[in-house]
Amino acid sequence: MENKLEPGRLTAKVYNSQFPQGHDTYNGMGAASDGRIYYVLSAEPYNVAGRMYRFDPANGEIKMLGDLTEICGEKGMNVVAQGKSHVNFIERDGKLYFSTHVGFYQIIDDMEKMGVPPAGWKPYRGGHLIEYDMKSEKFTDLGLAPAGEGVLTTNMDVKRGRIYNITWPKGTFFTYDLAKKEMKIIGDFFEKGENGKGGDYRTICRSIAIDPEDGSVYFTRGEGTIFRYDYATEKVGTVQGDDLKKDYFGLYDVTSAGHMAYNWRQTLYYPGDKRFYGVHGNSGYLFRFDPKAERVEVLDRITSLPSRRSGMFDQFSYGYLGFTLGPDDETIYYLTGGPIYVDGKRVKGKDSTGKGESKGVEDLHLITWHIPTGKYTDHGAIYLPNGDRPAYVNAIAVGKDGTVYTLSRVTENGVLRADLISVKP
Repeated sequence: MENKLEPGRLTAKVYNSQFPQGHDTYNGMGAASDGRIYYVLSAEPYNVAGRMYRFDPANGEIKMLGDLTEICGEKGMNVVAQGKSHVNFIERDGKLYFSTHVGFYQIIDDMEKMGVPPAGWKPYRGGHLIEYDMKSEKFTDLGLAPAGEGVLTTNMDVKRGRIYNITWPKGTFFTYDLAKKEMKIIGDFFEKGENGKGGDYRTICRSIAIDPEDGSVYFTRGEGTIFRYDYATEKVGTVQGDDLKKDYFGLYDVTSAGHMAYNWRQTLYYPGDKRFYGVHGNSGYLFRFDPKAERVEVLDRITSLPSRRSGMFDQFSYGYLGFTLGPDDETIYYLTGGPIYVDGKRVKGKDSTGKGESKGVEDLHLITWHIPTGKYTDHGAIYLPNGDRPAYVNAIAVGKDGTVYTLSRVTENGVLRADLISVKP
């Protein structure tokens, strides 16, 4: 069911977290049960760490909670900084769980590779699993990811207290059991991951889907394969009934960079029908995955109305991560870019790119899709107060009153930074 009306225009509110080095953040935020919005602003330099913040909608206060390198106990070690968190916060018993990632890269063959530190500095030690107590404001370091890799993907089985992770650049799948305080490496499922070349290259899945019913864990591979981790046996097998290689999603060389191939981009679990809903990066198609029936159904294209009409792929080469369930627990909120037109002609950017980035200027729209009725609504293009368009938006959190928060590039007084913005549909 499609909204035929022309989308309107939304003006976002911009906040200042007082972090001028703040850089593009992917996921790295969440709306907690205390009504506050938690987020991480990333940083690129080898010697500048990302920072975690808390925004209180009740009084507009922003509080810097910690420097990621210090949180991980690495202050003074002269190691490459914990530059970002690439995952959403998961809440359990008044605590938030997340992981850290490297932000210092080198571009080789148009692809992001782990940065080599300058003289006097040591290589990145690896990402950490972190616990944050919202009441005491205390951080606890739960452990270091294997082989000096960053943590790209994290989710948690809240009921069973087990955290699931995939590393970057290799793509190692590992677990952490809260009760046992035990980390286990399960295996590698992406050839040599994003460090590979040719047949050894695979883009790594950015979203781990967890079935709260039986504790099964799902993630994908570029070919469209859906993997299932069995909670009891702790082994990974392949879902036989279906996969994500759909004609609607496009045609991809899974050994080349710059796209997510047939991986899902982002997923969520909907308790109403005990199925997963996800979006395919690049094509912007919404699909539903039934883990019991092992069936994938393509539902709708939830890109912006201008994107639908133009037939374009997403402006962001990997697709958009800003995809979540709203406070009513049945409406999907999605932030996605659209085409830009000047004098009636579409402004085209790059046809392709070897890394995750925008292929051109983005016309960011807020979309909602109501799961029980299938109602799609494009709420309109989002603008900053100075008329700029938000850019590099790949995070989302929805407050209890329906206010949508995200992290965007912001230019003020000629200076560019990434920071918190919000919009009320």
